[in-house]
Amino acid sequence: MGRGKLRIYLGAAPGVGKTYAMLSEGHRRVERGADLVVGFVEHHGRRRTQVMMHGLEEVPRREVEYRGSTFTEMDVDAVLARRPAIALVDELAHTNVPGSRNEKRWQDVEELLRAGIDVVSTVNIQHLESLGDVVESITGVRQRETLPDEVVRRADQIELVDMSPQALRRRMAHGNIYAPDKVDAALSNYFRPGNLTALRELALLWTADRVDEYLQQYRDEHSIRSTWQARERIVVGLTGGPEGRTLIRRAARMAAKGSGSEILAVYIARSDGLTSASPKELAVQRTLVEDLGGTFHHVIGEDIPGALLEFARGVNATQIVLGSSRRKTWQYIFGPGVGTTVARDSGPDLDVHIVTHDEVAKGRGLPVARGARLGRSRLIAGWVVGVAGPALLTLLLTGTGATLASEAGPGFANEVLLFLFLNVLAALLGGMVPALASAAVGSLLLNYYFTPPTHTLTIADPENIVAIAIFVAVAVCVASVVDLAARRTHQAARLRAESEILSFLAGSVLRGETSLEALLERVRETFAMDSVALLERESDVAPWTCAGSVGSHDGTPAPERPEDAEVDMPVGDHMALALSGRVLPAEDRRVLAAFAAQAAVVLDRQRLAQQAGQARELAEGNRIRTALLAAVSHDLRTPLAAIKAAVSSLRSDDVAWSEEDEAELLEGIEDGADRLDHLVGNLLDMSRLQTGTVTPLIREIDLDEVVPMALVGVPMAKVALDIPEELPMVAVDPGLLERGVANIVENAVKYSPQDRPVLVSASALGDRVELRVADGGPGVPDREKDRIFEPFQRYGDAPRGAGVGLGLAVARGFAEAMGGRLTAEDTPGGGMTMVLTLRVAAGRPPADPGLPVQVGSTSATTTRKGRPAT
Repeated sequence: MGRGKLRIYLGAAPGVGKTYAMLSEGHRRVERGADLVVGFVEHHGRRRTQVMMHGLEEVPRREVEYRGSTFTEMDVDAVLARRPAIALVDELAHTNVPGSRNEKRWQDVEELLRAGIDVVSTVNIQHLESLGDVVESITGVRQRETLPDEVVRRADQIELVDMSPQALRRRMAHGNIYAPDKVDAALSNYFRPGNLTALRELALLWTADRVDEYLQQYRDEHSIRSTWQARERIVVGLTGGPEGRTLIRRAARMAAKGSGSEILAVYIARSDGLTSASPKELAVQRTLVEDLGGTFHHVIGEDIPGALLEFARGVNATQIVLGSSRRKTWQYIFGPGVGTTVARDSGPDLDVHIVTHDEVAKGRGLPVARGARLGRSRLIAGWVVGVAGPALLTLLLTGTGATLASEAGPGFANEVLLFLFLNVLAALLGGMVPALASAAVGSLLLNYYFTPPTHTLTIADPENIVAIAIFVAVAVCVASVVDLAARRTHQAARLRAESEILSFLAGSVLRGETSLEALLERVRETFAMDSVALLERESDVAPWTCAGSVGSHDGTPAPERPEDAEVDMPVGDHMALALSGRVLPAEDRRVLAAFAAQAAVVLDRQRLAQQAGQARELAEGNRIRTALLAAVSHDLRTPLAAIKAAVSSLRSDDVAWSEEDEAELLEGIEDGADRLDHLVGNLLDMSRLQTGTVTPLIREIDLDEVVPMALVGVPMAKVALDIPEELPMVAVDPGLLERGVANIVENAVKYSPQDRPVLVSASALGDRVELRVADGGPGVPDREKDRIFEPFQRYGDAPRGAGVGLGLAVARGFAEAMGGRLTAEDTPGGGMTMVLTLRVAAGRPPADPGLPVQVGSTSATTTRKGRPAT
């Protein structure tokens, strides 16, 4: 039995009608006589969804006990036993209750599909794993239930269920989605118009990409090579020259004129050795393309115009952007150029744009690094001049009667010079072999037609023998000199290319800018390989493992052993760089060895950086533990000792305590308990900051609603409050802000003189609000201002400080978690001012504190004496 088919209704946001659409599809199929059941549908109390379930057979759910409660999940065994043709399964990303058959519902659906049952399901765009971070940055909510994108991509049909944000909010306000008591909170939090618009765009773009995959698959199956202009795709042809940046920016401007346009930059290299482009310039252009939202592609091809057109048609491109040729005028004798050829062969479905730039007609100037010293066109021209040229010259001279016997002829010496000119020209164009062939053909023609006796291969005059011998000798010498010059030119260009590659590589590695994957990708592009892998093993008998690999765009896998690769370069005793694709010439292995050594260095550096990070974490943990032990041994035991002494005194039967004495002892117990609560709270807060578990809930609120709550535990005479009512609202977590301000003020009161109250003031400055806490204490030198924010640091180790040196560290950690910052400044006239900078809210009205907030927020309550509790 074949695999079942999966149809998914993809929703842009909760409440757009995915389940309703799925149930409507179920009714249509039942009306057509299909055997359909409801495997699991969650109506969430929505009346219209409940009505749609009437008339559909529903498989009873399975009850699962978990932590004393009973939950219901889809009974996969019951659906398999029923074996319907179609099953409706809602909420594909749902996480099953522990103890269920599978961890995720999409795994239940996989079982049904493998059993040959067609499944219709639903999922929201925010549940796709690859979009988790994007959705969190938009909505502020981290999706706990996600599923791999590949599960949705494998679906046979995907239908987008969309609705405008305004219509969805109206549905919400009418009570069609959530209960009335949750509507206001939902509209002011997750279902804001901006959130819904962004989610809608994500869903449309993701679906468009999936449609594009379907289109490409259809074109491949039906061998369609012409371009279907469903979306503007602009291919930029790069040569690695400096004009590439101009072309990329021009293509970006063209793409900006049409929504959804794509930019694909492609560099086509020959397969014979090192690429002829500047690696540094290509790296810059790759970065520019990616910054502009495009993609960079490296293609191997001998016929550059043909490879460019093949690539453009393969990606269904609609436009090609090329630069005007950098060749000089005389260089056009070797061919029309890439731009002209592409424009001629592009056909009616591809528009070709030729863009002018500053490098036009200035010469290519790129290092020649191919295996052949002379191009194919020059070789052909050399053979034509060297072989056909003497024959045409002989025909011309004999046709005009220019023989040795004719006094009107140029004379034998001039005839030899004419043949020698052709020989030199053949050497300049084609190198040694065409020049030698030209010398042989020319000497035979001179002997046969121009030296007496003519029309024979014998020479009567010794002077003619000397002339022909000199002709051959000069021809051979000229050919040798030209060939040697070509060799030296080729070597110089190749060494220049190699030095440029190696210097750029060494510089990037030393600066720490190259990751192992980027370095291997550079190796693959430089040597025109299909895949590259860095392999290592622990010993000579241990199996090889892959430390890093890159493959080509066509999915060619990297070799798993050096024996499986066309080229392997050992790096030490137990490491090797393996390349697959083609066999490299010996001259390329020198550069490859440098790449291999650098790859080993990069791998070692990455591992050392990892180990250094782990060592820093361990050292920081040890420092924190040491300081914590010191705090527990002294600062925590001091209030405990006072509490124990007071309790022992109250329980003593030997002393009759007066009411005043008992009240004083009880007050001492309460003060000691408050000190312990404050110390333990700071320790717990620092632990949360160190482990990264502080998750702020950012809300819009006025400072005058939070700051007074933070000052409840401080005597009124020691603090002066100045918070203007016209301040803009700030985007903060009220609980974290209250705790941080309380710590800052307590620290300021501790160091400020008794007769000088601490001033707490606030002011607006641009897009931020600054809360200043100024004391009149001794102040802190500039060199110590950063140290006071470190955990377990107390400047001067003040004896009257009843803390462990965590208050300011916790306050700064909370400020940074909310997107703000906490700094220290000098107070005019003496003392220190703590400046807490907060972000101004977007301008919406303050959130009602009574409304429910998003899951995962951090909140704070107050103890009897006003201190925020964790």
